[in-house]
Amino acid sequence: MRLHSGIQACLLLLIHAVPRVAGLNFTQCLIDIVANANVTQNLAGLLDGNGNPVSNASDATSISYLLCTSVCGTLREPFQWSVFAQDFSAWLLPNLALISQLPFGAQYRLDNLMSAFLTVGSPTLAGYSLFITLLNSRWIHRRFDQSVDYPNSRFAVSILSSLQQVPLRLHNSHFPALVVLPENDCWWKWFSEFVNYTHTWSIASATSIAWVIVAYIMNVANSPTDIEFSSYSDGDATGSLWLWLIPIVVGWLQLSPKCDFGRLQAAYNHADQHAHTHLGTSTASARRAITITAQEKDVMSPDELLTPPVFNYSRSLQWASTAETVLLMFEEASEKAQNCIPVSLQSEWVESHTSDTIHPSNRRGSPEEIDMYCAQPYSKHHSHWAPGVFTRMAVASCASLILQWGTVGAAFMMAWFTPTTRIGCRALSYLLFGVISTLIWMMLLMSSILAHYSAGYSHRNLLSARAALTLSHWLRRTGKALAVGNSIWVVLACTFVYSSFYNTCFCNSSVVSRGEAAYNVIIATAGQAAQLRAAWIGGLVMACTSSLFFLGLMNLLLDTLLS
Repeated sequence: MRLHSGIQACLLLLIHAVPRVAGLNFTQCLIDIVANANVTQNLAGLLDGNGNPVSNASDATSISYLLCTSVCGTLREPFQWSVFAQDFSAWLLPNLALISQLPFGAQYRLDNLMSAFLTVGSPTLAGYSLFITLLNSRWIHRRFDQSVDYPNSRFAVSILSSLQQVPLRLHNSHFPALVVLPENDCWWKWFSEFVNYTHTWSIASATSIAWVIVAYIMNVANSPTDIEFSSYSDGDATGSLWLWLIPIVVGWLQLSPKCDFGRLQAAYNHADQHAHTHLGTSTASARRAITITAQEKDVMSPDELLTPPVFNYSRSLQWASTAETVLLMFEEASEKAQNCIPVSLQSEWVESHTSDTIHPSNRRGSPEEIDMYCAQPYSKHHSHWAPGVFTRMAVASCASLILQWGTVGAAFMMAWFTPTTRIGCRALSYLLFGVISTLIWMMLLMSSILAHYSAGYSHRNLLSARAALTLSHWLRRTGKALAVGNSIWVVLACTFVYSSFYNTCFCNSSVVSRGEAAYNVIIATAGQAAQLRAAWIGGLVMACTSSLFFLGLMNLLLDTLLS
């Protein structure tokens, strides 16, 4: 049976087009264009490696963007499963597996998932939460070591440092008794021991970290050979892009944050059985001296209720204010004890049998006397903003930004100097990830500041406080939504790199930055290969240095916690 002539024509066109689509190859396209130019003597669109017109067709190593789209087509090079599987398993899969070693511990799985999205979507926020946790612990340890010498102060500083992952609150009507009464020594001791469980190195975490490091080193060691034969170093760029994850995971393993909601709640309930308010009365009432849980209506930001430590950004200001209150109460009691002033005004100071203890009779009195014993003079009343809190925030911000842009910047630099140089699809995707990551950190950090400001004036019902709280909620929700999108985007961007998704005339010609002057470098010259190798080495050094700097600075500041 004979086919209609129109159908025959369509079939002939398809037969002609299929090899062109399935076998799209820029090198072959350049060879065909050069061969055609030698015949027609038309050199329009034929360029050298710097985008300049050539006088001899055989000297062309690049073509203009317009020539590329008109002759080579607007599609991309064919997907190669073997290349994709090798790059994906070598550069991306180990990092995705390493995410499982982040500390979670939330009461609900959805909150654990959100903590993973926040970490991947904003390495800046992850680094900030990690570093502010370290700086807060260092600050409270130093303050107690310098100014407090009172029973249970050693346990108090350990508990405060461990409870940065919960909404810590004090009830001033009961807390002085917790500090002063000798009957509460058991509470401090038991709570410190119960809460001091370790979330640290395990075979699984060590293996995951080693897998990422070994995979990165092996692939990097092979990269110089690859550069000799290819003008693209996509794997090196994406590997550097994810290098921030190692310091974050290692840092949390070193700090060992107490973030398991169930274990913290059990530790608190067990210790609370040993608490007393005054002269043997147990604190079985709902309003305890210190609480580690709260309702959503009792906090300005719901993120304060979530125990995964990436949410420490939302608790750091309130935690610092609470820790400062505890410090001042212990400091006042310590100062009076050093001056041999007993709790009871009707009693005389009784010397202890040892010089490093206080006789129990010096620590008993009426509820009013206990409250007065820990009360600070008006001159010592602390602000709603704990001292040095903004300095610690600035240091944590700088450290996290160095880590973020040292790794993302390395990936961007490698893509920038990959022919065709400047901003193409690859460089733009890395830059977009870094910018959105920084924006998320800025939004969530500002959200925590506004929420803390609103908490300080919530009892006055001020318009400014309500406006600040409304803006805080908006920034928090928008920032978390961006984090979800950015975490998905960075995985997709890497997948696009490995799958030849970016191997199109548009992406390879850096149209984003070059505009009408865009051109596609198809055969890299020796000079361009040398430039790319230098950029590759510089990016590698930049990413590794920023990661090692972050870890080195962390370990330098850990001495106070380990002493």
